[in-house]
Amino acid sequence: MLKFITDRQIYEQVICTAVIGARHQLWLATADLKDLYVDKCGRMAPFLEVLSDLISRNVEIRLLHAKEPGPRFRRDFDRYPNLIGGLERMLCPRVHLKCAVVDGQFAYTGSANLTGAGLGAKSPRRRNFESGIATTDAGIVEQVMEQFDRIWRGDHCAKCDRKEFCDEYVDILSGRTKPAS
Repeated sequence: MLKFITDRQIYEQVICTAVIGARHQLWLATADLKDLYVDKCGRMAPFLEVLSDLISRNVEIRLLHAKEPGPRFRRDFDRYPNLIGGLERMLCPRVHLKCAVVDGQFAYTGSANLTGAGLGAKSPRRRNFESGIATTDAGIVEQVMEQFDRIWRGDHCAKCDRKEFCDEYVDILSGRTKPAS
């Protein structure tokens, strides 16, 4: 499957179907990270609640993002204690890609950030115009995963000129594993 998807389709096919259905692994990358809310069993719930549920089902989650999220996201984060040890997170100021990889079998890559306007269940009047590709094509999924993993491993850290904005690079370059945050 290889599909061009836009706007509400991204929310429905990526968040409501693929992400919520993750069984083993979920990798998310976003430039911006805000208090995204999604429909969960007929009520609006923080996306962090969905991630917490996945962690409770032993899904391994990695999150790459470019800047610290806002206070409302932080408030929601603190409501789900299993996120502290169960959500691996890395802040890299160079991250501008947006992707979701589920179980190494499905990938979305496109323009939508993990925000209400980008991926949330907002009304058509309050959401961004977004587009991307959703696929189960093994070759494309592998390429999306490789780009994500190169950033996660810190392959670019040694030559990065933005280290003053990154608290991860010292551990990455020294080979130390960073604790889950």
